Amino acid sequence: MILLLRLFSTFKTSASPQLASLHPFPEHEPHKWLSGKLLTRQEIPLLDEELQSYITAGYVESVTSIEKRRSMFTCTRCGNDKRHLFATMPHAACGKLCVYCRNCIMMGRVIECEPLFRGSPQYPWPVVENPCAWGGELTVDQQQAADEIVSAIDHGQNELLIWAVCGAGKTEMLFPGLTAALKAGKRICLATPRTDVVRELTPRLKQAFPDVTIQALYGDSEEKTADAQLLLATTHQLYRFAYAFDVMIIDEIDAFPYHNDRSLQFASKRAAKLQASFIYLTATPRLKEKKRIKQKQLPAVFIAKRFHGHPLPVPKLKLSPWLRKELANRRLPKSILQTVQSQQLGSRQLLLFTSTIEYAQLVTDILQPFYPDITSVHAEDPEREEKVRAFRNQEHTILVTTTILERGVTFPSVDVYVLDAGHVVFDEAALVQIAGRAGRSQHDPTGDVLFFHIGKTNAMLHAQEAILRMNKRGKCQ
Repeated sequence: MILLLRLFSTFKTSASPQLASLHPFPEHEPHKWLSGKLLTRQEIPLLDEELQSYITAGYVESVTSIEKRRSMFTCTRCGNDKRHLFATMPHAACGKLCVYCRNCIMMGRVIECEPLFRGSPQYPWPVVENPCAWGGELTVDQQQAADEIVSAIDHGQNELLIWAVCGAGKTEMLFPGLTAALKAGKRICLATPRTDVVRELTPRLKQAFPDVTIQALYGDSEEKTADAQLLLATTHQLYRFAYAFDVMIIDEIDAFPYHNDRSLQFASKRAAKLQASFIYLTATPRLKEKKRIKQKQLPAVFIAKRFHGHPLPVPKLKLSPWLRKELANRRLPKSILQTVQSQQLGSRQLLLFTSTIEYAQLVTDILQPFYPDITSVHAEDPEREEKVRAFRNQEHTILVTTTILERGVTFPSVDVYVLDAGHVVFDEAALVQIAGRAGRSQHDPTGDVLFFHIGKTNAMLHAQEAILRMNKRGKCQ
C-alpha cells in the first residue's frame, strides 16, 4: 500500500501542472469521448492533423509513456515499476531497441518511444434534475447506508466502505447517492473486477436512470466510446482513464484480481479526479480493509441483514471422502448423485460450483444423461452471457459453474452446491459469496447450501462461522 501511494503521488505531482493547462472540452464537442482518457495513439481514431488540432487547442496533451530513472522504469498507464515486467523489442518505427510494459499489454502495447495522449477531464457534464425513476423503498438499514453515501458525495469525503451481507441490496443503496451526484453535474464510474457483474448491473441502472447516459465497458462490450456520464466498467478498463470521474464506486473490492493487484488499484486512483469521492462495496472485506476500519482510517457502514429481513442460508458440510478419486474415474459419488436427484424433485434450480473448468465440463457430462437441460459456464466460455441469461429465464434446471459466478449475480430461487469445497480456489471470501447466491428473493428467502468435501478446511469452517456471526448480528439490529 505504501508503494502504491508513492507511485500515485509521483504521478499526481508530475501531472497536475499540465492538467491545469488543459482546456475544458466545449459542450456538444463531437470528440468529448477524449475527456478524461489516457490512450495510446492506436486507440485514437483520428487523423494526425485532427489529433494535432486538439493538442494545439489545449484539449489533449501528450505524456511520456514510460518514465526512466537510472535503470528503473515506471509505466505511466498502469504504474508498473517491476523490472521483470518490462521487456525490449526491436521497433521498426524508430529503428531502436525499445522498452515496453508487459503488465498492461492486454490493453495494447505501451512503448517508451511513443507517448500516451491524455484528454482534458474538464468536460461540462449536464445537471440532471430528476434522474432516478426507481419507485422502491429502502429498508431502515439500507437508508442509513444511502445517507452516508450521499453525505460522502456531497461533502467530497475521500473514502467510504459499505460492508453489507450478500443480498442486502447494495445496488439500491447507491441510488440516492447517484441521484445526488447527477443533480450536481458530476461524472460517475461504477467499477468492478468481474465482467458478469457489469452485465448484471447495467440493465438495472438503465431502468432506474432512464434519462442518464449510461454505458458498459468491458473486454468484448459493444460500446467502446466510454463517453457516458455514468460508466460501468471492469477495473482493467480504468487503465484508459486519467482524472475523469468525480465519484468512483468500486463494487466487490475484495474480488480477484483487484484486491491483490497493485496496478489495478493505482489505475482506479488515477482514473478519479483529485478531489473525488471513493465508495467501496463488499460483503467480504479482506484483512487490509478490516484493519483500516479498526484503526479508524476507513469510515464504514455495516449492514448485517438482507433486504427481506431473513437470515443468510448457513452452509452444511458434507463429507465425501472418495470425491476426487471418483472424479478421476469420471464418476460422481452415489451420495452426491442421490442428493442432486432429490434436489431436482423440488422447484428450485441448482447452481453447482466446481474448482476448475475441466471439472465443470466433466460434471456436466456425468449428469447430462439424467438431466438433459443441464449446462456449464466458465470464464473462457464464449456463450457465457447467453447461458447465464438462459438459466435466469429457467431454461436450465442445473448450471455448473466455476467461481466466475461466486458474486454479483442474482437468481430468484436456487440451491447451491460446491463440489470439493476444500480446494484452494475456494477461500473463505469465495465460500461466503457462493453461499450468498441462495435465498436472495423475498418470495423464496431460503435455500440449501451444501459444501461437499474430502476433509474440512479452515476456509470452510471460517465461512460457516462468518455467516452465523452475521446472522446473529442481524438479529440484534
